[in-house]
Amino acid sequence: MELLTVKEVSKKLKLCVSDTYKLIRAGHLQALKLGALKVTSLELERFIKEAGGKDFSDLNNVKAYESSQHNN
Repeated sequence: MELLTVKEVSKKLKLCVSDTYKLIRAGHLQALKLGALKVTSLELERFIKEAGGKDFSDLNNVKAYESSQHNN
């Protein structure tokens, strides 16, 4: 198991660092404090698996992602 910095997690998720901190503060991504916040590689994998198909645009109201595209 590897410990990742918030910056490393942000790169893997293709998010800015502040958005990664928002995920942590909202409880969607668990971190531990060892000097600075760290996220385990297992926790990152869990988050990615569980986040599939979800809309995180409102972290207080995460819901299933609904595509705006309709089949014609």
